[in-house]
Amino acid sequence: MTDNTSTAHRLDGLQVDIVSVEAEIYSGTASFVVLPGEAGELGVYPGHIPLLTRIKPGVISLWDGAEEPVHRVFVAGGVAEVRHEGVTVLADHALRTPELDAARAGDARRQAAVLRARYPSKPEHTFDFAAAKAELADELRRFFLLAFRKPKY
Repeated sequence: MTDNTSTAHRLDGLQVDIVSVEAEIYSGTASFVVLPGEAGELGVYPGHIPLLTRIKPGVISLWDGAEEPVHRVFVAGGVAEVRHEGVTVLADHALRTPELDAARAGDARRQAAVLRARYPSKPEHTFDFAAAKAELADELRRFFLLAFRKPKY
């Protein structure tokens, strides 16, 4: 006879813990988690097969049955452990998205609009996605270095 209690509990939700060098960023439950895996986004539902993977800079999105994520956490890379009952992320650096600087987000939107205008969808113009991805990763690293630099008094 098997114990259906542990299986039922396991399928109700995921325990999600996101910690960084600086602090615990998030601890709670979610019905679905999306991680920025090195080979692409990784979706995790309760009962997922266990795995250990590196994650790249990006956003971890947490759902709780809603159509939109209820929490988003920006990470600058790290490691994720997925178990049947939950996900643990050890991030190099992390911020909850409401803590991100709105002005920088506005600047990024304006720069994206300039690029879209400069590179319309015409065959003669090609966009180097690999170079843009590498540049974005460098910018993210610089952002976290500046954001977490301790002031000198």
